[in-house]
Amino acid sequence: MNKISKRERRSCGWVAAAGVALLLCAVPARAQGSANLTLQQAIRLALQNSPDVRLAKAQYQVALGQARVDRASFLPNLYTGTGLAYTYGFPSLPGGQAPAVFELDYQQTIFDPLLRGQQRAAEDRAQSEKIEMDRVHDEIVVRTATDYLNLADVQHSLDLMQTEKTSAERILDIVRERQQANLALPIDVTRAELTVAQINERTVKLQDQEYSLDQTLRQVTGIPADQPIRASTEEPAFAASTDTSGETGETGTFSPATGPAESQMIDRAVQNDRSVKEAENEVDARQEELHGARWSYFPTVAVVGQYSILSKFNNYNEFYKAFERNNVNVGIQVTIPIFAAKTSATVALAKSQLSQADAALTQRRQQVSQQVQKQVNDVRELDASREVARLSLQLAQQNLDIEQARFNDSRATLQEVEQARLDESEKWVAFLDADFAREHAQLVLLQATGELAKVFQ
Repeated sequence: MNKISKRERRSCGWVAAAGVALLLCAVPARAQGSANLTLQQAIRLALQNSPDVRLAKAQYQVALGQARVDRASFLPNLYTGTGLAYTYGFPSLPGGQAPAVFELDYQQTIFDPLLRGQQRAAEDRAQSEKIEMDRVHDEIVVRTATDYLNLADVQHSLDLMQTEKTSAERILDIVRERQQANLALPIDVTRAELTVAQINERTVKLQDQEYSLDQTLRQVTGIPADQPIRASTEEPAFAASTDTSGETGETGTFSPATGPAESQMIDRAVQNDRSVKEAENEVDARQEELHGARWSYFPTVAVVGQYSILSKFNNYNEFYKAFERNNVNVGIQVTIPIFAAKTSATVALAKSQLSQADAALTQRRQQVSQQVQKQVNDVRELDASREVARLSLQLAQQNLDIEQARFNDSRATLQEVEQARLDESEKWVAFLDADFAREHAQLVLLQATGELAKVFQ
């Protein structure tokens, strides 16, 4: 059995009539004047121009900044300032601090479990934003690849429709000639006219679809409107070298795994799924917050220091026997919670939040497992549908060869040759549709199993 490539048109057989030869061997005019855009180029341009990617990177940087802010409390903090204050009576400012002309303060938290738990939770959530950024990256790749492959199939189908229209019009002319010779009925003419109208209808729909896909690709890639886009005719690498078990089949095509290999593939998908990783990071963050809340029953420790220059006009010498303008205070501040109602409430809240995160993680794993199982089944079904379409196309091509040979031997009419050619074009369009549906399903499955980056690296 010969394997049929989706991107290559079969060579046309010679026929006795010069008009038929020109019809079968003509190159579509619409394919000229357009430079090919490869799939890798389209994806690279989409990633460079995507606002979603820029937003995800910005959100990741915000999350990293939040984690740095929380970590800053455990680093040295040095402040300085100056000021003047009028005092009557004992010199004191709100909070009990003495008025100072110059002041230098040092503060560093050494042990604060609640604050430390919040800081580590922020770091875990920053990693979730990194995962989200990777997920957006994969979404752009899948969306761009899908539009690109769809555009390639639509453009190929339009080329086929031109040949199909020519064959249908040729058949219509022959039927009209036969009617004039009283060899065909008016219903035969109507049937041939209907075929031409149906081809025109499909052509218009394909042209609208091509325009829509063309505009979508221009938006995501930034290609200017005056530059024609012609999708490359190369077979995508993932469609020829990847299967659900991570191995290449004997025929080089996507062959869904079954049994243990399928189970391993689903487990790999659950492990690599972005949303599952985000849920796992959320569980880790809630655990850190709970750990910090529980340890907040213990004292907090901080290193403090202060250097101040006091003024003479605030009457310090009237209240102190020995007044010193330059003062240095360095020590450790320990805060011991004796009764803190907020601590027990914080612990209870952290426990409930951890339980919620655990339940969400379990639910997400189950959802991913079910989704991947469905995606595997979809690929298997679409693979079978593609094989049916491939064999139907091969049968139509063989039938066309037979009709051409019969025509050369004067045992078939030109109408029969044209009808066979028309059938072959229709089978080509059906094969392209089946092949694109399978390619899209493969992309979605590669994204689910975390292997998309390996294909488009």
